[in-house]
Amino acid sequence: MAEDFEPWADFMADEVATRFIGGPQPRAVAWRGFLSVVGAWTIQGFAMFSVIEKDTGRWIGRLGPWVPEGWPGTEVGWGIVREAWGKGYATEGAAAAIEWAFEHLGWSEVIHSIDPQNKASQRVAIRLGSTTRRPGRLPPPYEDDPVEIWSQTREQWRARKGA
Repeated sequence: MAEDFEPWADFMADEVATRFIGGPQPRAVAWRGFLSVVGAWTIQGFAMFSVIEKDTGRWIGRLGPWVPEGWPGTEVGWGIVREAWGKGYATEGAAAAIEWAFEHLGWSEVIHSIDPQNKASQRVAIRLGSTTRRPGRLPPPYEDDPVEIWSQTREQWRARKGA
């Protein structure tokens, strides 16, 4: 929704919150990123979802399926505003997004591209049942940023859930 852009731009300007997702962006660059997510919904039929805090109704992040050109796999990623860190939003939302990707998109595997220094995201991946598989490489302009590929298959997800 268009009204999500203001908090999106604030989030993308936060040097700490964006440290592991490409770094802070000026408003014009954040606008292009925001529109790329909207465009992915139109062209691919999926993209990240906005995370709206139930109690306040405010936008607190985005998470979900994400597969830009040249990406190392079918990713479910997350990015949450600092004020909402540690409240379980990334884990709860990513779990719902993984389920949705397996059910509605027919994915056979979900990955998470995580910087080796990003311990918080590694903990989220572990809670989701993913494990580190291999070093990864993102497409330009992020090709020099170190990432590890964490993942799990649909079968592993189902077995973990007991389904």
